[in-house]
Amino acid sequence: MRLGFVAAFAALVCAVADPVQAQDTADRAPPRLIVTIVVDQFSANLFNQYRSRWTGGLRRLADEGLVSTNGYQTHGLTETCPGHSTVLTGMHPAQTGIPSNDWIDPATGEEVYCLAAPANTLAHGRNSDNGPVGPDNVRATSLGDWVKDQKPGARVFAVSGKDRGAINLAGHRPDGAYWFTDGFGLTTYVEPGQNAQQRLAAVEAFNIDFRRRQTATPHAWTYSQPQCRTLEADWAIGDDVLHSTVPPAQDDFDSSPSLDEETLKAAAYLLDSQRLGQGPNVDLLGVSLSATDRIGHAYGTQGPEMCEQMHRLDQALGAFLARLETVPGGVIVVLTADHGGSDFVERLARHGAPHAHRIDSSPLSALNTTLKERFNLDASPLQSESGGWAVADKSHKALPEPLRSQIIEAALPLLREMPDIVFVEARDRLLVEPLPVADQPELLTLRERMRLSVVADRSPDIIMVRAPNATGKGRVGGNIAGHGTPWDYDRRVPIIFWRPGATTQERFLPIRTIDIAPTLAAAIGVETPAVSGHALPLWEP
Repeated sequence: MRLGFVAAFAALVCAVADPVQAQDTADRAPPRLIVTIVVDQFSANLFNQYRSRWTGGLRRLADEGLVSTNGYQTHGLTETCPGHSTVLTGMHPAQTGIPSNDWIDPATGEEVYCLAAPANTLAHGRNSDNGPVGPDNVRATSLGDWVKDQKPGARVFAVSGKDRGAINLAGHRPDGAYWFTDGFGLTTYVEPGQNAQQRLAAVEAFNIDFRRRQTATPHAWTYSQPQCRTLEADWAIGDDVLHSTVPPAQDDFDSSPSLDEETLKAAAYLLDSQRLGQGPNVDLLGVSLSATDRIGHAYGTQGPEMCEQMHRLDQALGAFLARLETVPGGVIVVLTADHGGSDFVERLARHGAPHAHRIDSSPLSALNTTLKERFNLDASPLQSESGGWAVADKSHKALPEPLRSQIIEAALPLLREMPDIVFVEARDRLLVEPLPVADQPELLTLRERMRLSVVADRSPDIIMVRAPNATGKGRVGGNIAGHGTPWDYDRRVPIIFWRPGATTQERFLPIRTIDIAPTLAAAIGVETPAVSGHALPLWEP
């Protein structure tokens, strides 16, 4: 158990004679509410870029919080699902069992979504979004589970624009994990034997009001900040042109600042309707904000679209923090990100990064032709997955041994000679290596970072890393920028702890998202199972 500063908290709640000291002690007592906010694709670079411009909630967190300027996702494959899985489990993706957003089942050849749960249904009655989901694939318990076990009556809720944001923050046994779905509002998963209407009861009134507001005032994205307009430009991407402006050509609710604004309204609704932080024990509220990620993918990080998102998110968080200040039982807020991100390479190259470019896929095609001929195959054996390649037949099923291993060993030296590939290794070779000690995340080697992402039977057969800012093809109207690499622009994230009235402090020593869960557990007197993170000292008495 790592409860490094539980004793400090216990001392703070002891009775004291001095009324001034007594009030100070009450102010510092363990809170009745923990709020975890994850901003999807919120890199440390983006945080630092806009830090001086904010005036709302992000400014308050930066000015009043305990700010770690060197926060890290320690693993190598920095995607949404694995990144979220680290925040409240205290474990690396190699331990949570979530290496990427999806993977290929080697036995069936079918793509598997990271939170797929085929036995479940969706509460809104349609098989939409990512299909039936749930926490089944997550192999680690989380803060919500620990609290449920040790604090009778504790409640755990989470809300997000994405299912993988809400479910990862909520754990295995939440009171509610909700996310937005088109044309309905908030939905959730329904396990066998559960009632869909009952599962949605906590947000039914919110959904009714949300649909009313969407009908009365249709979504519209306009400029709120004149300085963002100065970033307008046209960019040639492939054979198309991105007209970078607000509103964008394909403006929709799910890829606009409105998504985060509504997510925070939903979080405030749960706060009030469920009276979170007002019960006899601690409650947990997870809030995953998805718009920064969707805007980053569609429009990059350095245009008017992201500029507007940063300012509107700041204002929406300001209103939410003001509401949290009124929670009578006290609150601790932590804000971080599931991963970072970079701008699209055409703008990066124009702005001083000439190495940024889109890769040429023809060398891989030629290699597949070579391997097909050498091993007398009827399909290309190297099939692209997140973070590498599966070695599979034409139906995407794993090739039998020893053929699979023979192809891998033949491919590795040829892949290492390819342009833009700086690391390549067999998954099985990485799996026999112990998990590296990650207490100094900035010093992890490339191999160690990738080892922290690898999961047997879920990660690709061959693990690959491209050179910095070397990316695949982009499509205007789809994704033109992304993330997922072990480079600092994707793995460095802000980590900020905040509670009303606490002493502000800035710390430069590197910390990790896996340290968040044990830190919060210690703050509320909850014991943890064996985890890879460790509890950090927060505010001193």
